[in-house]
Amino acid sequence: MGSVAAVMNLLLCAMLLISGTNTEELISVPSVVDGIMGKPLYVAVEKKFSEEGVQFQGTWFQISPKPIHLVTFDNNRAIHDMVLKKTLERITPPNISLNFTCLDEADEGDYQLKINIIHTGHNESETVTKNVRITVNVPLSIPVVEKSSKGTLVEDQDNVTLTCTVEKGTKPKFEWFRNNHPVNPSKRHVFSQSNSILYISPVKKEDIGAYGCAVKNPISHFRSKVMELSVCYGPYNLEVNSEQGLRIGEVFTVNQGEMVFFDCLADSNPPNTCVWISRRDNNTEVLMTGPRFEVASHNLGHATKFLCRAFNNITNKQDETHFTLVVANLGKGRENLVQEETAVSSLTIVAIFSLLGIVCMLIVLFWKSCHPKRVFMKIYSRPIPEQKGHEDATEDFGIYEFVSIPGRMESRQASCRSLTRLDSARDLHTTIYDVIKHVPETPTLSLLK
Repeated sequence: MGSVAAVMNLLLCAMLLISGTNTEELISVPSVVDGIMGKPLYVAVEKKFSEEGVQFQGTWFQISPKPIHLVTFDNNRAIHDMVLKKTLERITPPNISLNFTCLDEADEGDYQLKINIIHTGHNESETVTKNVRITVNVPLSIPVVEKSSKGTLVEDQDNVTLTCTVEKGTKPKFEWFRNNHPVNPSKRHVFSQSNSILYISPVKKEDIGAYGCAVKNPISHFRSKVMELSVCYGPYNLEVNSEQGLRIGEVFTVNQGEMVFFDCLADSNPPNTCVWISRRDNNTEVLMTGPRFEVASHNLGHATKFLCRAFNNITNKQDETHFTLVVANLGKGRENLVQEETAVSSLTIVAIFSLLGIVCMLIVLFWKSCHPKRVFMKIYSRPIPEQKGHEDATEDFGIYEFVSIPGRMESRQASCRSLTRLDSARDLHTTIYDVIKHVPETPTLSLLK
């Protein structure tokens, strides 16, 4: 008996150890619950043990920002602390969830639930402790982006500070966007600790764009209107282009007598001021100002060097490019080719329309001369002769005479019997051709012969 009791005690101890290791699974409480200022909040507690043959008792505490005893409860009743605020609803066993009727700032903090579970059948007890963080949030207002500098920003010279502000809301988290893409920290882009301020030092061309910020907290999320950031820069990538002649490197070759136009282009903000200068025998001459330069090639006797100088009045930066203009006989220049192509296309159109006109005239003439409508009507209105078969071919045999009478326009055909009665036919010098066919008595025998 003693050995049996010892074994039973060991099994009981093992069960207690096993149950002790799984006590955290007996109840479930969320680790963080986000609430809204002035709104109710329910902190749900889920029991994962059977209440049959079990008694439990426990306590809710607020452990920060300062310790406060909220309520003590068991299977049948709940005893609330006298200092408990009115915002906490009474707990009704066996529901041990925490329920706030109206949150305020003082309700934010860390809370703890401690519960002791007793199994009455074999006098076992287990203690479970759970912590939960309750936050009280205020919805955010729409953020606004402001720029520190109201003047003109010059590349490599000026700095700018962008600030994202919200009038209402708690615990905002800030994020910056440029042209709907996130702005990442770099040597020139520095953020404040809260990310609400963006420093750009110095500004450059690539900083141009539409800036906006987004704010969020556990209960709200908003995005600001965009603010355009402009930066003055340049000139960059200066070049001279022309639609006339041929270009090889920095040399433009044009036909004698052509009017040539040159455009001086550069990437710059604001647009550049362009000056055109010619160089001859180590002498320079300012020809004109403006982005387009016009020159008559017949006034140039030999190769002439020109340059375009671009100047940005805001950045105080300038750049220039050189080119040489050569006058030569290129044969068909670009303008002539364009004119010829235009003429060919015009002649093709005229030829097509002329051909169509001729075809239409032929159709009209054919219609008027042949009257196809009348021909078709005659064809369809003509009676179809009846086809009669001969019962006996001997009916086609006989004597046929053809009489031709001088002085008369028409010939007559008469049978042999009618002409034999006319004795005066020879007196009228009539030539008679007799075609005499003998009708055999037996047609079958004659055909065989």
